[in-house]
Amino acid sequence: METLLRYFPDLTAAQRERFAVLDEAYRTWNERINVISRKDIDRLYPHHVLHSLAIAKVCALRPGARVMDVGCGGGFPGIPLAILFPEARFTLVDSIGKKIRVVDEVIRATGLNNVRTVHGRAEQVGGRFDFVVSRAVTEMKTFIGWVWDKIDRGEAAGTLPNGILYLKGGDLRDELQAAGKPYRTYEIADFFDGEFFETKKVVYFGR
Repeated sequence: METLLRYFPDLTAAQRERFAVLDEAYRTWNERINVISRKDIDRLYPHHVLHSLAIAKVCALRPGARVMDVGCGGGFPGIPLAILFPEARFTLVDSIGKKIRVVDEVIRATGLNNVRTVHGRAEQVGGRFDFVVSRAVTEMKTFIGWVWDKIDRGEAAGTLPNGILYLKGGDLRDELQAAGKPYRTYEIADFFDGEFFETKKVVYFGR
């Protein structure tokens, strides 16, 4: 939490409480259903919560923004973003039912009322979205194929025009070239200190 507050000092009391609840909630459920590696659970805030919130350093979501998190796993990046942007609306999607169960329990523990979950594949999700977020679920060309037609054009939902905000690390040059869409990359190390973030990026594809 100290690391989180260092980079987001203006959190409300309600947001601080919800972020604080994540530690116990994930420790409890990770013992039953492993969604975070055992060695990584002690690094929940820098490696999962703060990493998710790198998206917020790139694009602030406005009230009413419709966001889909595809392949959310244990709820990242969707849950931290939903806490930070309580007036945006989030749909968290994963094809693995036990992961969605953990997400549902974390939502219950935090009292979030701006999140719904879907057990299924992104292609099967109905509705339209302003932004799609994700954390390295597949190659970006494949990911774009799953979600591109679900994103409405627009510029009112965030500080960037509608599109995809994708967390991924490493050398992405070949993958980005193959994606076939204009993009921007943002180095997470420009926002947060630490070796963990040195090769990690937020990739943005504008709709």
